[in-house]
Amino acid sequence: YQRAELRNKEIGFIFQAFNLIGDLTILENVALPLSYRKMKKKERVEMAMTCLEKVNMSDRASYYPSQLSGGQQQRVAVARSLVVDPSILLADEPTGNLDRHTAEAIQELLQSLNDRVNTAFIVVTHDIEFAAQAGNTYHLTDGRLELD
Repeated sequence: YQRAELRNKEIGFIFQAFNLIGDLTILENVALPLSYRKMKKKERVEMAMTCLEKVNMSDRASYYPSQLSGGQQQRVAVARSLVVDPSILLADEPTGNLDRHTAEAIQELLQSLNDRVNTAFIVVTHDIEFAAQAGNTYHLTDGRLELD
């Protein structure tokens, strides 16, 4: 229970496959992590809308994931990861399922968020150009983590 509570309060996750729930609206998807905090619905909705605004998706709050492009779905996934105001944000190949143009837009979004929010970003990627934008880069080679 303590680990789950720690994850919910301190760690945000962005997945390569977005992991949005298809029968929930975008707003409901973003607010979902807050439902485990015993918050009132109005407060959850306000916080979720604030995060959707950060990723320029508030105008699509009532849409469903299937109504969005891959890049838009990833923006929603980013908003969902930020809604808990995490200390650490873990991103697993956040641009892996996107075309080059959309991937660059998500990279720019993450970079701008990294400059604005008080959160440590840890991004796992095979994209050398994306990795080059990071402050510190590590390589995992034969099970060993090495500073670049």
